[in-house]
Amino acid sequence: MPSQTRRYSLLVALLSLLGFNAIASEPSLEALAAPLYQLEQKLSRHELDNGLRLYLLPLPNKQSVAISSQFAVGSRNETEGESGYAHLFEHMLFKGSENAPGDSYGQTMSAHSGYFNASTFFDATNYYVNLPSQALALALWLESDRFIRPRLSEETVRNQQQTVLEEMATTIDNQPYIRPAMTFLLNQVKDSPYGHAVIGSVDDVSAATPASLSRFHHDFYRPDAMQLAIVGDLPSQTLSWVEQYFGSWQKPSRPLAHFSPLAVERQPVRGEIVDSRGPWPGLLLAWHTVGTLDPDAAAMTLVEDYLLQNRTSMLEKLHLKTPETLLHYSVPLSMQHLGVMNLVLVPRAKVSLDELSQRITEMVDRLATQGVTSTELERLKRRWLLAQLSKLDNDVSLANLLSASQQRDKLNPLTAPWERISAVTQEDIKRVTQQYLSPGYVRLDLLPPWYIRWGKAILEWLPDGMSDSLEEKVL
Repeated sequence: MPSQTRRYSLLVALLSLLGFNAIASEPSLEALAAPLYQLEQKLSRHELDNGLRLYLLPLPNKQSVAISSQFAVGSRNETEGESGYAHLFEHMLFKGSENAPGDSYGQTMSAHSGYFNASTFFDATNYYVNLPSQALALALWLESDRFIRPRLSEETVRNQQQTVLEEMATTIDNQPYIRPAMTFLLNQVKDSPYGHAVIGSVDDVSAATPASLSRFHHDFYRPDAMQLAIVGDLPSQTLSWVEQYFGSWQKPSRPLAHFSPLAVERQPVRGEIVDSRGPWPGLLLAWHTVGTLDPDAAAMTLVEDYLLQNRTSMLEKLHLKTPETLLHYSVPLSMQHLGVMNLVLVPRAKVSLDELSQRITEMVDRLATQGVTSTELERLKRRWLLAQLSKLDNDVSLANLLSASQQRDKLNPLTAPWERISAVTQEDIKRVTQQYLSPGYVRLDLLPPWYIRWGKAILEWLPDGMSDSLEEKVL
């Protein structure tokens, strides 16, 4: 992206974060989107005979290269008794392959000043590495070796099981509310591929063996399930290296796993959990929306942004006008065939969970009936576009964006998503809010021990000044 455009984009983003209205001299959306179209012209697309899809994006004035590999395998591919396998197997792929046993992969990457990581979600598993371009051939050879020929010994499986179980304990089971809240939400779609946690259960992860993990690899790690993106200083031999190291990987005769959109019944659901470790009451709200492949996904993205996801959202305006929460946050979940808009709220002492729930209902109803103005809609599109443009300056982010692109966007992976966002109308915003949010939400009350609930109930009845003072002391 030209440096002048980059500087201007950063300025507009800063003004947006600070809550300023759009300034008269800012570029049009078409002008702002131009770098996406310009960069896409440099992109080459290839597909090997075995079905592996490849994006190559050479960038001038670079000395490094980013490699991102995304596989169409995640927790949705796991069968009963195998929950957590996709995540556990992600760990295993850093711990030895046929030609690079043990910790050779990490040691080799570190020796070449490379950094690497991976992530597992419901639909996919992503691996990335960034390193000097002169090490690209070596990196591709290492990537192919671990993806095609992983070595799963009893010792490495046992070690990585322990690592995953410790991660599970630290991030989920040792935290108040997390495991039961997660189970409650997943139970809303329990008969679907999205009905269990990505990290899995203690029992299933503990029961994994080299043989069962090898079967998982054989079934789901295949070239036609892989999308590879290489970005940066690309030597002229890059394509031939990919063909050399990945071309002999045989595509299985059986077809790829197929998944269909979920038929979700959108209606109010309410539950509660009591956790003896809970420090204070909280409220979790969740709306079942649409998956990323749905025609309404772009409009839903803008609705989530308008309601919850930025400093000028309706939620932030509500909080600034009547500060009723100590904390609130939202991390929307976007799977291919299911979306979940969620919100966690921790109330002030004077505010009940019912009052918070009512405020959010009113906020959604207002959007469903009034919609957004043309200026607000343009601002939403501009904010989405600026977020995409920010990824162009980071090779790893750009490579991950390309490797995660949808099959329908294979010819235009950078611009097709923007064109769907650009096409959203004011009527679309009202329609999707009415269709997916207005029918109701899943409400889960997160409750601490009785004596904390009792204390808070007293604070709700006290005068404001006294309750605020006691709230500070209690918390």
